Order: sequence, then structure tokens, then C-alpha cells
Amino acid sequence: MVKTVLANLRRAAARVIGKAEPEPLAARRVLFVCMGNICRSPTAEGAFRKLLQERAPDLDVQVDSAGTHAYHVGDPPDPRAQRAAERRGIDLSGQRARRVTERDFAHFELVLAMDELNHVTLLEICPPEYRDRVRLMLEFAPRLGRTDVPDPYYGGANGFEYVLDLVEEASVGVLEHLLKTPAPPPPAPPA
Repeated sequence: MVKTVLANLRRAAARVIGKAEPEPLAARRVLFVCMGNICRSPTAEGAFRKLLQERAPDLDVQVDSAGTHAYHVGDPPDPRAQRAAERRGIDLSGQRARRVTERDFAHFELVLAMDELNHVTLLEICPPEYRDRVRLMLEFAPRLGRTDVPDPYYGGANGFEYVLDLVEEASVGVLEHLLKTPAPPPPAPPA
């Protein structure tokens, strides 16, 4: 538990000082991606972190989020996303938006897009050898019968609650996947 807390603090500090890329810290690595990294993907990151703390506190997982576009780099999550998450005991306040990098595809074993548009964008920039790592988050919640986590940015507060419903459900599937599959080898150091 202490190891997880320290790793989370190191990652949060790295984001605050503007570090653009994560350090390889964990055996398992999951990246959540939306367009601007201020609504859906930070919400997914927070929901998954909470689930890990509750159900698998000793599982060595690095969790992060990013956006396919650089609209909000360095910004905290949308205040509406933070309020909705806070009502469910999820703290997003330490997160800062960043743009996905090419290194992320080698580093993270799962790069989970929030919707089809971002999935296609990720596949366009992903090196061919890592394309199998890029998936839709809702693939891990097939019973929901949908592929996209809708963007709540231009809607009302209920949209942020709905995003939480979807990502919390899919987070359970992501955790089950990690518990059932072997850890990949660590990423090669950057050249």
C-alpha cells in the first residue's frame, strides 16, 4: 500500500512540474486517452485508481491519462468532472492534462481510448508493433452494449455522472483483465 501511495505521489509531482512522459515504475501499465485529457480520461484514471485501492491495493499498476490533442496541456481536469468524481470519493485535483506521446505506446501495455474517434487517432500515430495495445475502454464492459464513452464537455452535469457510470463499469473489466493475463516485459529504455 505504501509503495502504491509513493508511486502515485511521484507521478503527481512529475505532472505538476511539467514532466511530459511517465517513468517506468510498475509491472502493469494502463493509459486512458480522450481528446483533451480534461474530462473522460482523467475521470477514467481516477475511477481506476480508486478501484485498484479498493480491490487490488498490492497490484503493481502504473495508471495515467493523456489526450490525443494538446488543447489543455498542463490544465487540471474540468471542474465539473472533478465535482462529479468527488461525489463518488474520487480525487482528480492532482491530475494535469498532457498529450499522448509516441513513447506511450511502447511504455503502456493498454492504451484505452474513450471513443472511436480517439481510437482511430491513436492508431494513426501508433508504431505498428504496438497497435494491439490500443483498445476501446468499453471493450472491457461488453454488457453495456456500446463502444463510446460520450464527451460531456458541452453538455450538462448529468453527462459527467454518466461518464463515471461507464468508466467505473469498464474499470472492473480492465482490472479483471490485468488479474487474468501475465504482465508484459518491461519497456525498452528510450534510445
